[in-house]
Amino acid sequence: MTLNVYEELQMIWSTISTNQPIKDASFDISLQEKLLDIFQAGDYYYFIVNVRKSIIEVMSPEVENVLGYPSGELTLPFVMNIMHPEDLPYYLNFESAITKFLNSLSGEKLFKYKIQHDFRLKKADGNYLRILNQFIIIQHEKDNVRTFVINTDISHLKKDNIPVLSFIGMNGEPSYSNVNVKNIFKLSKPVLTRREKDVLRALARGMNSAEISDALCISKYTVDSHRKNMLKKTEAKSTTEILGIAFNNGWM
Repeated sequence: MTLNVYEELQMIWSTISTNQPIKDASFDISLQEKLLDIFQAGDYYYFIVNVRKSIIEVMSPEVENVLGYPSGELTLPFVMNIMHPEDLPYYLNFESAITKFLNSLSGEKLFKYKIQHDFRLKKADGNYLRILNQFIIIQHEKDNVRTFVINTDISHLKKDNIPVLSFIGMNGEPSYSNVNVKNIFKLSKPVLTRREKDVLRALARGMNSAEISDALCISKYTVDSHRKNMLKKTEAKSTTEILGIAFNNGWM
């Protein structure tokens, strides 16, 4: 994507209503920690985001166990940078829909919804995890809109790559699952073809052109052509450089 995701996110959040001065007096982070240990379906970490100011204010130390990064590194721009490129448009489209939905609520109803969607984040070791992102609003004022967010590793539960958004009603409020959202932000055309990615993954495993030819049942000439095309498309000077570009952009 050519857009600046963090800046787009700030623009979306800037449309949050400013006329709802309310705080959830019942929210107790120590109680939430106890419940998380009991009910979470995988490894998790939690944090508090001041949406109005577009910053993470609190990050739990468990993030290092899940993603491999020290808690102090996890800023919102950093999170956008490690999100899988294919999931970024979904994330922005979801955040736009979420903001519109929450702006339609008033008073205590703001505290009666848990919002959840999923995306992939890159761990410190380069592998991606499927993360279930769940949050509730705990404060909604002119200068501070705070959300309590739980990120859970659900890689073992969900295998497809299509993120889904749901609004979960609590205390008698209706729920809305698999919400359809406007496709405002879209993926740019893939840089590499499917077959080029097959060759790239084989190269990452240390295979040479002849071995790739046998594994993919294509000629060595075709393999070499794919390698030349990838060099041209990425403007890389070597296979090692292509692999680095692919790694940083989540192409594999």
